[in-house]
This record gives sequence, structure tokens and C-alpha cells, in this order.
Amino acid sequence: MNTADILILGGGPAGLSTALHLTRLDPSFARRILILEKEHYPRPKLCAGGLITDAEVILERLGLDVTQIPHVDVETAHFDFAGRGLKIRNGKGHSIRVIRRDEFDAWLAKNTENRGVEIREGVTVTAVLPDPDGVTVETDAGTFRAQIVVGADGSNGVTRRCILPNEPLSTSRTLEVVIASAAKQSPNPQRLLRRGERPPRNDIHTDAYFDFFPVPQNVAGYVWDFPTQVKGQPMRCWGVYDCNLLANFKRPALKDLLAAEMSRRGFNLDDCEIQSHPIRWYEPHKRISVPRVLLVGDAAGVDSFFGEGLSPALGYGAVAAQEIAESFRRNEFSFGRYKNRVAFGGLGQTLFARWLTSQILYPLKWAWFQFLVWRILQPLVIVIAWVFILNWSKRLK
Repeated sequence: MNTADILILGGGPAGLSTALHLTRLDPSFARRILILEKEHYPRPKLCAGGLITDAEVILERLGLDVTQIPHVDVETAHFDFAGRGLKIRNGKGHSIRVIRRDEFDAWLAKNTENRGVEIREGVTVTAVLPDPDGVTVETDAGTFRAQIVVGADGSNGVTRRCILPNEPLSTSRTLEVVIASAAKQSPNPQRLLRRGERPPRNDIHTDAYFDFFPVPQNVAGYVWDFPTQVKGQPMRCWGVYDCNLLANFKRPALKDLLAAEMSRRGFNLDDCEIQSHPIRWYEPHKRISVPRVLLVGDAAGVDSFFGEGLSPALGYGAVAAQEIAESFRRNEFSFGRYKNRVAFGGLGQTLFARWLTSQILYPLKWAWFQFLVWRILQPLVIVIAWVFILNWSKRLK
């Protein structure tokens, strides 16, 4: 039987961040950690790949420089309703840094191995069985035994299903495509727009757009469009996000919404390979641990308003590492403090703020209200976002 003190199930950002933060707290943890990853790096991973400043702050604390991998910097993020709205810029020169997940995860895994942590690839977990003395993990590569397990295996992971089998799920739905960046724009941006027509974009190569026009159609989310790169070639990442809060109402197909908006901008969805994936929400009342096992990243729940998961995944790693380190010092592994440690730190505060925002803004789906939020109340929205939703990494303990 394979043994380890700390067994991390999942080699994505949440699991790798947990390992990196543990070695930052105490380098001797490196030889006590084993990470099991079912794929082989670089593995394809569906994710738009937007890193906000909070993610970069966490990586910098770990001594990592994300500019070592290919990326595209977004200068301005636009939050619109039907083509117009507010703009957010960052004083550092970019508001979002866009990476490809296959490249990012492989880079993060390599840095984790460089700190002395073992990662075993190609291992599929089939069962997680905690008991008073430890945890047994069954896989297609044999049985593993650990003092504790970190479930970092995503929204559909085995860990959560095993330890919390009866807990209901709250998940969003997402469609995503990547397409060549050239687009047809209006040759005369000064002309009068027809009713319902979107204004032209003259900065599509540097800016990101999030348009909440689907909300009045009972889609609790937005359509996004921002620059990315694939193997050094400039591309655009398009997608549509729906957190499913309005699922009891009649809704258009996400594909139809995305196709219509892409067509307005000169893109053809039929030219794209459509991919989809669920995202588990963070909900403040839901459990995220049992004795000997705790959850991080999508397995625990991430942002319900935007569906943003990368920076929360990295943040979960920092919080989980603190909980694990203290548990070993006390030789007590109930993880009874973990939920509150998440909730009352910077990560939990922003996840709660985003959860509450989704509960308020999406059900108020009238077009006039969305118009008011994104166009008229811009200064107030920016202040609220800056104080309660962004810059949370600085409040991580």
C-alpha cells in the first residue's frame, strides 16, 4: 500500500497551490506530500484563463512569475449592458492577464516539483474513504493511505461525492470557444446606430468585454469576449456564463445567445469548436470538510457571479495550508475550523460578496434595472467592486 502524510487529489491550481503554500510555511512538508493527477501535463483544461490581480499577488508571494509563460495582457475590462457600460483599468498597466490553462497548470506543476513535492500523473481516483485514523484512497494504480486528504478534483470530483454524498449541488453552465482574432467592425464608428445595434469596438486586441444583455432573457450571467493566444497566435476567447439562478423560467439556448452576439461582431460560431463545463458555486452554508478531508477550489465552490475560479483556487490553497499546518501541530484532524477560516478571511469575504451580488442582481432581471446598474450607477458599482469584490488577496492571512 502506498502511504503519505498529505494526499492531494487533483493537480490543478487549487491542489498545487495547497502544496506550494505548505512548503512555504515549512519546507519539510515537501517530502510529506503526494499529489495524484489523473491526466498528464500539459493536459487540456477548459477555462477562459483570466488571471486578475489577486491571482498574481498570490503567485508573487510564492516566488513565482507568471510572465514566464505565454500570456496576453488586457488593458481595460468593460462591463456592459447591450454594448455600453463601465470600464475598469488597473494602475499596473493591465486589468487581466490571460493565460492558457494547459500551459499555466504545467508551469505551476513544474514549480511545485522543483520545491520537492512528488506528483504522480495518470492516476484516477475511484473512492475516498475517511476513518478515525486516516483516509484510504482507492485508485486504478492501487490503494493509498494518508493521514489527511485534500480534495482538489474539481466540480465533478470524486472526493466531494464520497465525503458529502447527500449534499445538494449548485452549479452554473458555461459555453466557450476560441477563434481567430480578426473581426469585421463598422467602417464608420461615428454613424448613428439602429435600435438594438451594438456600438463598434476599436480596441478588440487589448480589451475584454463582459456584456450582461442576457439577464432579461432569464440567463443569470453574461457573454464574454477577450483576447488570448494559442501557441503564440493571437485569438479571441468567446463564451457565455449562466449561474442558473433563473433556471425555473423559460430561457433561450446558450448557444443561440452566443451565436447572435458573435455575429454582431463579425464572428461565426459555426467556425468554432464549442466546449462546455459546469462550475460549482461557493455557498456560505455548505460544508467543505469532514474529519481528515478538506475541499479546495471548485470542489469547495468558487465565484457564482462571474464564474471566476482561478484566483479563488489559488486562494483556497493558502487557507488550506494554514489549516493543515495547524492540524499537524495540534495532532488533531477534525478540520472543524476550516469553514470559518475560509469564510472570515479575504477569500471567503469576496466569495460571499459575489454570492450575495448574484442573489440580488440576477433575479432583478428587468432591462431597465440592468441598464441602471451598468450604465448609470457606474461610480457606485466601481467603489463596491473595489472594496468588496477585488483586492481580497491582501486580506489573506
